[in-house]
Amino acid sequence: DLMNIHSEPAGKSFAHTLHRQQLILCFCGKHLLLMPWSGRADLVVICTLFLTVAVNYEYGKPKTGILMLNMGGPEKLEDVHDFLLRLFMDTDLMQLPVQNKLGPFIAKRRTPKIQEQYSKIGGGSPIKAWTTMQGEGMVKLLDEICPETAPHKFYIGFRYVHPLTEEAIEQMEKDGVERAVAFTQYPQYSCSTTGSSLNAIYRYYSSRSDRPKMRWSVIDRWPTHPLLVECFAEHVGNELEKFPAEKRDDVVILFSAHSLPLSVVNRGDPYPQEVGATVQRVMDRLGHCNPYRLVWQSKVGPMAWLGPQTDEVIKGLCQRGKKNLLLVPIAFTSDHIETLHELDIEYSQILGEECGVENIRRAESLNGNPLFFRALADLVQSHLKSNEPCSRQLTLRCPLCVNPTCAQTKAFFASQKP
Repeated sequence: DLMNIHSEPAGKSFAHTLHRQQLILCFCGKHLLLMPWSGRADLVVICTLFLTVAVNYEYGKPKTGILMLNMGGPEKLEDVHDFLLRLFMDTDLMQLPVQNKLGPFIAKRRTPKIQEQYSKIGGGSPIKAWTTMQGEGMVKLLDEICPETAPHKFYIGFRYVHPLTEEAIEQMEKDGVERAVAFTQYPQYSCSTTGSSLNAIYRYYSSRSDRPKMRWSVIDRWPTHPLLVECFAEHVGNELEKFPAEKRDDVVILFSAHSLPLSVVNRGDPYPQEVGATVQRVMDRLGHCNPYRLVWQSKVGPMAWLGPQTDEVIKGLCQRGKKNLLLVPIAFTSDHIETLHELDIEYSQILGEECGVENIRRAESLNGNPLFFRALADLVQSHLKSNEPCSRQLTLRCPLCVNPTCAQTKAFFASQKP
């Protein structure tokens, strides 16, 4: 029985397996006390061997690793400068003239202002804590519903703060992961966000002489996944209920997403269409209960960006007598600086007061919603069963793409055949 502990029937979870191990160890301990001294040494050796094999096989060496990709955020004020430096040096995110000089200059200049913003939301970004909670909830479910690919372990790969994407890959290789899933935490694909993270994975391997030990695949977008839509609709509905009953039908829902420079959009980046698809599905689920608009936030610099801008829409609606507003962060899966400071403080508090808004609220981010954990697990389960390296969309470059690394990255993931 000790040697057959891993031959679990299909459908049994690893929690069930661990329970069996505990029962066997109790059995061994009981019989150890009853055995004569001459026989105890052999049983001790067997128990020690069993424990070593069980721990190493099931929990020390995950079979499937899920790399949760995101931009990240500084956990402490002293991390802000390095976060900004990596961000402004990322040519996948933005192209600046003499970037190796201008990037560090901008990062240094903006650090005090951004530190002040983080100090107002608790001294750092909660994105790592939320991603950790989401990852734990996801793999717990996966071990139950996908025993054939278990054990599953999540890894966090951020672009601009630790743990960096490259650091996470190194850990996955050390852990002996067999199947690696690059899982973007941006539901809607953009070359400047998900694309940048995937390029980082490609660059990691292209800089090394050895090929990947793990077989990679990627979940590169999921804007209309039913459980994601359900989560957003649930949070919007919950927040609508908090408006005065006599005002509820007049509330304008503003779905706010991070904007993009039009130079990126005009190359053929699919982000605007995919964000729009999410909004449409959410409103379908809500039965189009209220008027709504898709708006864009976080514009930086003098270049032309996707509009209309969230703050300008708030001003315009208030001028037209629409003073009951619900902000919905539709492109983010957890709270961070753009929800906690930009939406909650800059727009809801400061701008709202300036415009004379009557009621302005923000829908809660997905954060620790158990339904969102189910969404993540369902996405990974379906992806693993499909045995596809990536979506068909990922293999298509933007028609006017100017980044040669994108083509190499797409070829890298498309070549990861079973």
